Amino acid sequence: MSKAKAFDVDALWALDRIGEPSLSPDGAQAVAGVTRHSMANNKAQSSLWLFSTLGGAPRRLTEAGEKDGNPQWSPRGDLIAFTAKREQAGIKDDEAQLYVIAPDGGEARRVGSVPTGVEAFKWFPDGRRIAFVSWVWPDRKAAAQAEALKDFKARKETAYVTDEALYRFWDHHIPMGRVPHLHVMDVATGKARDLFEGTAWELNRAEPDANTFDIAPDGRRIAFAFDPGAEKKLDGRFALAEVDVRTRRVDTLLQDADWHFAAPRYSHSGAHLAFLASHQALGHNQPDRLAVLDQRGHWAVFSGDWDHEVAAPLHWAEDDQHVLFAAEDRGRRHLWQFALGDRQADIVFEGGHVGSFAQASGFTVVNHDGMQFPPRLSVLDGEAVRRIEALNDERLAAHAFGRHEEVTITGARGDAVQMWLTYPPGFDAKKKHAVMHVIHGGPHTAFGDSWHWRWNHQAFAAQGYVVACVNYHGSSSFGHEFLDCITGRWGEYELQDVEAGTDWLLKQRWVDGKRIVATGGSYGGYMVAWMNGHVAPGRYQAYVCHAGCYDWQAMYADDAYSWHRKELGAAYWDDPQKVAAQSPHAFARHFTTPTLVMHGALDYRVPDAQGLAYYNTLKSLGVPSRLVWFPDENHWILKPHNSRLWYGEFFAWLDKHVVKGPAR
Repeated sequence: MSKAKAFDVDALWALDRIGEPSLSPDGAQAVAGVTRHSMANNKAQSSLWLFSTLGGAPRRLTEAGEKDGNPQWSPRGDLIAFTAKREQAGIKDDEAQLYVIAPDGGEARRVGSVPTGVEAFKWFPDGRRIAFVSWVWPDRKAAAQAEALKDFKARKETAYVTDEALYRFWDHHIPMGRVPHLHVMDVATGKARDLFEGTAWELNRAEPDANTFDIAPDGRRIAFAFDPGAEKKLDGRFALAEVDVRTRRVDTLLQDADWHFAAPRYSHSGAHLAFLASHQALGHNQPDRLAVLDQRGHWAVFSGDWDHEVAAPLHWAEDDQHVLFAAEDRGRRHLWQFALGDRQADIVFEGGHVGSFAQASGFTVVNHDGMQFPPRLSVLDGEAVRRIEALNDERLAAHAFGRHEEVTITGARGDAVQMWLTYPPGFDAKKKHAVMHVIHGGPHTAFGDSWHWRWNHQAFAAQGYVVACVNYHGSSSFGHEFLDCITGRWGEYELQDVEAGTDWLLKQRWVDGKRIVATGGSYGGYMVAWMNGHVAPGRYQAYVCHAGCYDWQAMYADDAYSWHRKELGAAYWDDPQKVAAQSPHAFARHFTTPTLVMHGALDYRVPDAQGLAYYNTLKSLGVPSRLVWFPDENHWILKPHNSRLWYGEFFAWLDKHVVKGPAR
């Protein structure tokens, strides 16, 4: 038997990436998008696959498209709808369109041609219509949208002109002059109708996905979340409304200036609407809770005493007495079932990490992953969990993986803090090993028992490092107080926690205290820049700062600027000293540790000027440093060849300052 190979960036990109599943009405089959990347072509291709919940091999359903995605099974079970850009009947799609295909195969059919394209969508219960989102010019009628798009593309000017507060998000500008509207399309004829035409109603401009609206069981109404503010903001407090599909009349269902509402979902009877509610008047970091609205306008929060954040989508159980959803718990993400009667949450499927799920006719399919394996599909069979695909198993079997575990350390305030460890394959505790801190972003996220496509712990460990991930104060999944306690004092508790992790590691006989590095992206990048100004030289041999926040005043150039004063406890013009006290740039005179800085030009969450300013400062101070700047990447590195370069530069930098591998 051949020796297992080290898991590296090429092995990572050779794996299939399985998307969110959708179940047939009888629960016998699931459909999901599968994306395959070619390192040779530096491209990706996504196609639809069918997976049997009863047994049998998976089957590829679509071949012709390059980016077939977001499949949804029709309620009648006769069709699967998906979005794609294709060429059909001599017409090439400029924007993504809706297609349908029979589950037994054959040619996919373009349902209709929407000039402004199709984004998120949902089937009506009758299986004859589809509701979808499209970005339109609100001052133009539906018949004039094609001409408006043609004129816009033909313009000679390149400037983006706006007076909006929300004008760009993540890595793209909000389509200039356009807003997201709800539409209805007839599947047989392809005719579409804009439900918001001629009105001021619109969906969330940042992420108008399928969780922003839901269709009533009778097909007569659609509930949706909207920002009632005259000026749309990324942190606006949303309300809930309902549109009559036939008359297009819209009624506000629920609006409260103290609350933010999202992700409406009708019960099977249509008598109740489940949704997420966050009491923003109590603080901007208040978690999303499970709430329910009845037909008389009465509503209540049901998970208020349960110290977890509920995540969309919400799914009513068949008895309309329970709601299913995913939620984090101590660095893991489970599938839960919440009983509305006794307000009790029970785990239906335990992570690892539950990425998505689907349920129909008593079947539940889960897309889940862990530190040892990428996303896979399993069906819940009673109390047993049964895999329904093995797309990556043969590729994974060719590689050696390191084991992982969680340990508890004493961090800031004397609190218990979780730290995950991933060991190199063949780890020998009798030898000394280098250690790599990987510090998560957010800060209100968490590292857990999950697979990471960009910062892959197994790829790091395969280089000979013990990989340490501290879920510092501010991390999600450890209760609201733990998450919120860093507000107005960023860097303080987090650094104490990372340092406590290092202290714990230095006590282990298998750690080489002269070979410890710290790496991080986004807020993790902020942390390594913060550490460079606050930790004594020599404790860490090198830092890697990817897309790191460096100067909180200059960070007002980002898309999430409205949150800064809330998180930092002040605006820079009101209390510049308080803001500077939490900003790495204010401690530049202490920088001495060699640092690799990496950034993407399309990063609007942490603009690339942050990385460039940090790099330029290091150069000015004479600190050994290196810059890797991507003109075509955003906050993440998403192209295969760029990822290969990223990993190559990452390891080369650390190898230059730390001799990797075990030493006796």
